[in-house]
Amino acid sequence: MRFFFHYPEPSGVDADVLDAGPLREVALAAERAGFDGLSLSEHPVPGARWLASGGHQTLDPFVALGYVAAATERLRLLTYLAVAPYRNPFLLAKAAATLDALSGGRVTLGLGAGYQKREFHALGVDFAERNVLFDETLEALPLHWSGEPFSFQGRHFSARDVIARPRPVQQPIPIWLGGNSALTRRRVANRAQGWMPMSGGAELSATARTPSLGSIEELGSQISAVRAAAETAGRTDPVDVLYSYHGAGLETPAREADRHREAFAELDKAGVTWIVVSSRTDSAATTLTWIETFGATYLGTQGSDDSETNR
Repeated sequence: MRFFFHYPEPSGVDADVLDAGPLREVALAAERAGFDGLSLSEHPVPGARWLASGGHQTLDPFVALGYVAAATERLRLLTYLAVAPYRNPFLLAKAAATLDALSGGRVTLGLGAGYQKREFHALGVDFAERNVLFDETLEALPLHWSGEPFSFQGRHFSARDVIARPRPVQQPIPIWLGGNSALTRRRVANRAQGWMPMSGGAELSATARTPSLGSIEELGSQISAVRAAAETAGRTDPVDVLYSYHGAGLETPAREADRHREAFAELDKAGVTWIVVSSRTDSAATTLTWIETFGATYLGTQGSDDSETNR
């Protein structure tokens, strides 16, 4: 099992996206603590009503992860997740390829179709077209990354005999798709390298417009079905699965550690290969302490005397 740390995103209208601490300092702490990657979400222009009901602001994930890449040596850099229909697919491809080239091949491109109508409207994108645009993106990305001449006719654009460089270090950059729908799972089986099922129960289903995930046992059955479908489609590469863990009490990570370890083991048995956790903290001091404590408790790193005291 491998772990991402998701940069905390304080919620509310008045919260600042960097309240949880300086990004460079947080990324370096996560790397020292034994995390395998760092992730950032995307909401370029969230609605005020959503923020008032608990939504959050974000950094631009590609700009911010480029900054993280320069500060760190081994962390995977995950967009968790970028909304593909918000961008022309070639601008998305260029951003991901640039980040992959500059980071030495550390990018995982997490993508979703999006669910916030206000953001779609603010960006001038037709919400009703999001699935068509999403599928176009999945077709266009590998053409751009090949570094070879190609042509592609999209719904709103036409690329004729074009070439894009630099090629990314990874061929292809791993694409992980977020969502719980049968359509998402089919896309993963046919076109992606990973699935990011969205946990969170009924509240998430209501806001993100995705079916409830169900039990871990049900998740295991879905993971097996996705991997079997990938094999049927002629895929030989493994399909990763990233699960967002929100175990009760994780705000103090060393408490009830055995219960959390049992939950991680259950997810591993179900076929999950990566877990993403976040501290939900709103200051640099609490974020850094949480990261160090989680590392010492679950990732085999040695915490300081200060972190032991603060547990």
